[in-house]
Amino acid sequence: MSTPSWLVAKPIAHRGLHNKAGGIIENTLSAAEAAIGYGFPIELDVQLTGDNEAIVFHDFELDRLTGSTGLVAERTLSELAGIDIAGSTGGDKIPSLKGYLDKIAGRVPLVIEIKSKFNGDMRLTKRVCEILADYKGPFVVKSFDPDIVETVRKIAPHITRGIIAELHYASKTDEILSPELKYRLANLLHFAESQPQFISWHVKDLPAAGPYLAKLLGNLPVMTWTVRNPEDRARAEKHADQMVFEGFLP
Repeated sequence: MSTPSWLVAKPIAHRGLHNKAGGIIENTLSAAEAAIGYGFPIELDVQLTGDNEAIVFHDFELDRLTGSTGLVAERTLSELAGIDIAGSTGGDKIPSLKGYLDKIAGRVPLVIEIKSKFNGDMRLTKRVCEILADYKGPFVVKSFDPDIVETVRKIAPHITRGIIAELHYASKTDEILSPELKYRLANLLHFAESQPQFISWHVKDLPAAGPYLAKLLGNLPVMTWTVRNPEDRARAEKHADQMVFEGFLP
């Protein structure tokens, strides 16, 4: 299966076209509508609820983006759906993946990131694939976790899948990863198992051997994240086929 042409045709809005100062918050329907207004594809994140449903939300905890606290995975879908997004002037609440897809309705393509704690739990991956089976619009999925990408390949081979990667894995979230796993991820040593169809690489880590060889030898498109300034954009244009951007209009 080849990757869809739209994947490299127009810059992709990171978590929608959000603008915190303007009351448009990441991963909300307001951010999605703002991106649609410009015709930008949307990158979004999905998390697992306590009752095995999928919501559009980036963090594992509620604290940063809402007035609530605690883990997303400890709340049910109905509980989460009632939580206001902090700072939103559009009355946004946490959307379910299905509700989000119903609102987008194929108007722009979607790049859906499946979040992971690298613990082998594939419930979210399976639920996302189930929901996407009924969606008619253009989309791809991606993840930092090669086990998720491999699972998508096995249970839904018709879905275009990508791996997200970087060289250093130095963020607080990455503290759960062992040095051995970081090395494996940074060097795409899972390639035979995951068999991604595109690469999504950290813009600060370009150029790098992994995405370069994936493109040269495998003809895989290279997407880069997250482009926020002219320096990042110049690096993306030189070393990647596409960018995921925020904070400006390309």
